[in-house]
Amino acid sequence: MTENKEQIIEKINKALDEIRPFLKSDGGDISLIDLEDDGTVKVQLQGACTGCSVNQMTLKSGVEMTIKKHVPEILRVVEVSQMKANA
Repeated sequence: MTENKEQIIEKINKALDEIRPFLKSDGGDISLIDLEDDGTVKVQLQGACTGCSVNQMTLKSGVEMTIKKHVPEILRVVEVSQMKANA
């Protein structure tokens, strides 16, 4: 990645701020967990999003698309469960 990690994380957080109102309107939220060196972003869906049957669609078509729009060098976005994030 050409930019430093802090700059990329700032852009990712901007992208998450763009989609957060849509998640909150359905009783959910999202947090950035990690940015890995291979261009993978780890996020955690929260609230109503954790048990939602369409959360993988939201993750791919909403979250990943928005993050890639802001940070084209991101290769993929994956969701981590609360248990994994707290471990």
